[in-house]
Amino acid sequence: MDCKSIENIVYQLANSQDPIAPLVKEALEVIDVALDTHGTEHVSISFNGGKDCTVLLHLYAGALARRLSPSECMKPIPALYIAVPSSFPLLETFIEESAARYNLDIFQCRPPSELVESVVTPAPVYSADYIASAPKSVGKAKGAEGMKQALQIYKDEFPHITAILIGTRRTDPHGGTYLYGCVFGAKPTLVATLSHRNMTDPGWPQFERINPIINWDYADVWTFLRKLDVPYCTLYDYGFVSPTAICRYGAHGIQIHIPGINIQHVPESSPFGGNTSVFVAQFTF
Repeated sequence: MDCKSIENIVYQLANSQDPIAPLVKEALEVIDVALDTHGTEHVSISFNGGKDCTVLLHLYAGALARRLSPSECMKPIPALYIAVPSSFPLLETFIEESAARYNLDIFQCRPPSELVESVVTPAPVYSADYIASAPKSVGKAKGAEGMKQALQIYKDEFPHITAILIGTRRTDPHGGTYLYGCVFGAKPTLVATLSHRNMTDPGWPQFERINPIINWDYADVWTFLRKLDVPYCTLYDYGFVSPTAICRYGAHGIQIHIPGINIQHVPESSPFGGNTSVFVAQFTF
């Protein structure tokens, strides 16, 4: 994908009279401030194939392209993929396609488990506001320790990374009951307490969490994706609320559960049916 083309389209939208323009402009400004504060080489993006982080990745690619000189080429974009224990092949394929499309250099961790496995996807060798205090914690979340281990592995492998862009939204469909918690460097916290920039909690690997689309809502996300014709994971087309939070019930009733709420049944007639019933938990990263 031509990142200069992405830049032109994204910034044209930001400066237009379109109703979504103020949110696009705000997100780009938050990204720019983070890049100015930390330096391009010290910023990474969290990407798991979900719709929100897909929006963020498209915005980030445009913001990075804007900083290039006419003779400069886009370097691989550092990215972190903290995977769920069991995910659909369609999701994994989309992540691989996105990595190629945006030239991502992805480091993958797969919690929660006693041992967090990590795999590096190598790439070619190439040489906006205040920081809020950590949000108040409201308890412990299952899987938080695995997430903490994954972030520590990432910090150990890439100590120069000091900030991570995250596609968290304040007006999530779960509203004020949605726990942002063990997603990234914090005990469970209400999304409403987050700002554009928050440090990870004490005791966690230290990163600044950058939330450029924190003020976007569900409709804004889909408006952006469709207006700009941004490729997204096709699991959404089958009614999945989030392709990254999955509960499976196998033939022997064994459940692989990722904490979430409002579990929704997907009929066996779907492309992912067969002898296994599939459930999806609304737990958006």
